[in-house]
Amino acid sequence: MIYLVKMPWLVKKIYPSCIWDLPTTEKKIYLSFDDGPHEIATPFVLDQLAKYQAKATFFCLGKNVLRFPEIYKRILLEGHRVGNHTQNHMNGRRVKDSEYFKDIEEAKKWIDSNLFRPPYGRISSFQTDCLKKAGFKIVMWDVLSADFDTSKTGENCAHNVKKLARKGSIVVFHDSQKAWDRLKIAVPDVLDFFSENKYQFDMIG
Repeated sequence: MIYLVKMPWLVKKIYPSCIWDLPTTEKKIYLSFDDGPHEIATPFVLDQLAKYQAKATFFCLGKNVLRFPEIYKRILLEGHRVGNHTQNHMNGRRVKDSEYFKDIEEAKKWIDSNLFRPPYGRISSFQTDCLKKAGFKIVMWDVLSADFDTSKTGENCAHNVKKLARKGSIVVFHDSQKAWDRLKIAVPDVLDFFSENKYQFDMIG
């Protein structure tokens, strides 16, 4: 499995219309969680965030919002932000544009947000342009925890974030079954580390 834990500045320059980080002089980082809601992982994450009075952004799948509506409501009630992550975790590079947009529109029925994150980070320039014209902000990331990688440990994932996240970094975790074994270790560690270093955890605007 090949992926970049820290997004290179060159990639950000090539795709300037996407949001990769949120530059700030304040000690803030932006935790985000993809693929939920999940019946175990999402409540756990919400409990951990509450302990640190931390806010985060959840990029949800429409199909999972339908499956766990009460958990989705809890995300909103506890003051977090949500984003559209398609209805069915669709890879924009592997389907027709019409199919991709239809899937996003379906998710939009259940997820009221102008934030969009493409699954796998796969999206064409044409798709990006169309979504921006439709009013979406395309949110990527600065640092991957890599909690989706089953060859890693939770400690590995926490280390990735603690080593590479800076002021304004957008960090990706996954509140999913696949990531759960690493997520449950990494998230508390990351929250504790950055809290001790006087950082705030904010939502993506």
